[in-house]
Amino acid sequence: MTWTVKIHKRALKQIDRLPVRVREALVDLIRDIEADGPVRGNWPNYSRLRDNRHHCHIQKGRPTYVAIWEVTSKEIRLIEVIYAGTHEKASY
Repeated sequence: MTWTVKIHKRALKQIDRLPVRVREALVDLIRDIEADGPVRGNWPNYSRLRDNRHHCHIQKGRPTYVAIWEVTSKEIRLIEVIYAGTHEKASY
C-alpha cells in the first residue's frame, strides 16, 4: 500500500525558489516516500529527527539542500513535506 504525500503551503513557496536540479531530486524523493514509506536510508544524510519527523539531503555541496517531512497519520499513511531549502535555514 502506498503512502500519500502532501506538501505544506510554506514548503510549496520554498520549492518554487529551488534550482531545477534540486526540485527534480525532491520529486524523486517524494516518489520514493510514496512507494516505500518515510524511512529513507538510501538517501544521503538521512536521519530521524523526532518521533515522526525525518530529513535528508537532496543535494550536497554549497549550498546543501535538505527536505524535512513528518508522518501525520500512520493509520491512513499520510506524510507532509514541511521544509525544502538550504541546510542553513532548516528548522530542525
